[in-house]
Amino acid sequence: MQLRKLASSFVVLAGLAGSAAAIAAEPENTMVITLKGGDVTIALRPDLAPKHVAQIKTLVREGAYDNVAFHRVIGGFMAQTGDVEFGDMKDGFDPNRAGMGGSKLPDIQAEFSQENFKRGVVGMARSQDPNSANSQFFIMFDTASSLDGQYTIVGDVESGMDLVDAIKKGDAANNGSVSDPDRMIKVRIAADAK
Repeated sequence: MQLRKLASSFVVLAGLAGSAAAIAAEPENTMVITLKGGDVTIALRPDLAPKHVAQIKTLVREGAYDNVAFHRVIGGFMAQTGDVEFGDMKDGFDPNRAGMGGSKLPDIQAEFSQENFKRGVVGMARSQDPNSANSQFFIMFDTASSLDGQYTIVGDVESGMDLVDAIKKGDAANNGSVSDPDRMIKVRIAADAK
């Protein structure tokens, strides 16, 4: 009898773990970034940053992130992209200004959380003003606790981190600036038709 109760407990716990994974992978909150080597799947976190996630999804659905460069990539730290104003490698790419622009949407108030910046975490880039995030985001290669509570976390890489690791790195002496950068070929929300 005790063994049966114990087995039932494991089934319930396994079910709870499965439902948490299902929530993270919900198609409406799953962003798929196609890179030259394949797809990176990101579980967006509206539970942490609902306004930031809503803005990202709006930009994705407008096609604003398609062909946008990874303009700042620092090995062992992060890969930054999302400058839809100056980073579009097919329309208006300006390597001297990439990283300085945003979108036509308004900046977003900070939504800091208690989550930690570790490998695979996706955070919003901003200027020194905590309320200046707009369209740019970065994917962490490794842990950077100095960012905890200072930047808004918007998601976690679920698959394709090996593809993120392969993004062309920038010049460390030039704050990670990348010449002839890699780009996000296509970005979509999984719930939308291809």
